[in-house]
Amino acid sequence: MASFVHLSSSVSASWVLSGPSSLQPNMASIRRPSPSSSLVAVRFPALKSFGKNSSLTSAVALGTEAAIDFDFEGYMLSKAASVNKALDLALPLVHPERIHEAMRYSLLLGGKRVRPILCLAACELVGGEGILAIPSACAVEMIHTMSLIHDDLPCMDNDDLRRGHPTCHRAHGEHIAVLAGDALLALAFRHLADLANYPVGFSPELVLRTVAELSRCVGTEGLVAGQVVDLESTGLDEAISIEQLEFIHYHKTAALLEASVVLGAIVGGATDSEIVRLRRYAQCIGLLFQVVDDILDVTKSSQELGKTAGKDLASDKTTYPKLLGLARSREFAEELLRDANLQLEGFNSLTAAPLFHLSNYIAYRQK
Repeated sequence: MASFVHLSSSVSASWVLSGPSSLQPNMASIRRPSPSSSLVAVRFPALKSFGKNSSLTSAVALGTEAAIDFDFEGYMLSKAASVNKALDLALPLVHPERIHEAMRYSLLLGGKRVRPILCLAACELVGGEGILAIPSACAVEMIHTMSLIHDDLPCMDNDDLRRGHPTCHRAHGEHIAVLAGDALLALAFRHLADLANYPVGFSPELVLRTVAELSRCVGTEGLVAGQVVDLESTGLDEAISIEQLEFIHYHKTAALLEASVVLGAIVGGATDSEIVRLRRYAQCIGLLFQVVDDILDVTKSSQELGKTAGKDLASDKTTYPKLLGLARSREFAEELLRDANLQLEGFNSLTAAPLFHLSNYIAYRQK
């Protein structure tokens, strides 16, 4: 499993491709800094370093013309509408109504749809038609929703607010919420694997690859692993190490974002080298998403976020701002944004524009 690393300017990681779906560093070459060391000198493999005067607004001058002309808001609204329609059709209200009502309540309640849109954008980037990625986009959103339902449960994070509304267990009861999450996980794989959801003649081999990729990112190599270590690390007398925090956030948050991009690339017909680069892009924005989440948790209100603010601090969780400070957490977010966008160099600037804007959207989001 890949691990994000914070390296001094004198150290670079030697990256190796471990199988078709795992990019991981040679850990022997890695030295992570303590919270007191500088993050400005972070250097990722084959990426350029940059100085302290750089900013998020000048992170990468990729596809400038496309970036200026690209209607990002229109793109997001259009893609989200397509995803919402597909999700609604994939989950009809049938008997037993109670469980399907709970599933639909959480799945269709709103949300930014970042993961499914990443999936569609990656597919189109490598030359595929967006419609090919709709089953994958739906599957990742179903699993994301499952993770939110379970994460909010009293036995986990015990939250009452999600997307500006009562959490699933508050609205439908704890026992129904558990089952709704379980059912969404099952539905995600059924929907992804059903060849009837693809154009006639679509490659079953590609579908099988998406199933394998998604299962890896959700199970004990991904989301579940992150959740377990997160629970075990909460409320300890001493703050956890930056390595442990990195493990939690990569597995709990970044892995599903990685799956979103890689699934889209697979069904779009990407080459192995393109998948490697897009996987790296996704790993960077996945960790970026969580770093920004940590920052927003201590700088925004519950009303602004649509979920309980300050909850990590109240539950004594270790976060990037707690471990590194707010200013240096923002510096790290800047590094991740730059590294993510550098992975898009070499792709057509017009087709790369959605992913370029999505990474910036993740960096600048306010909730």
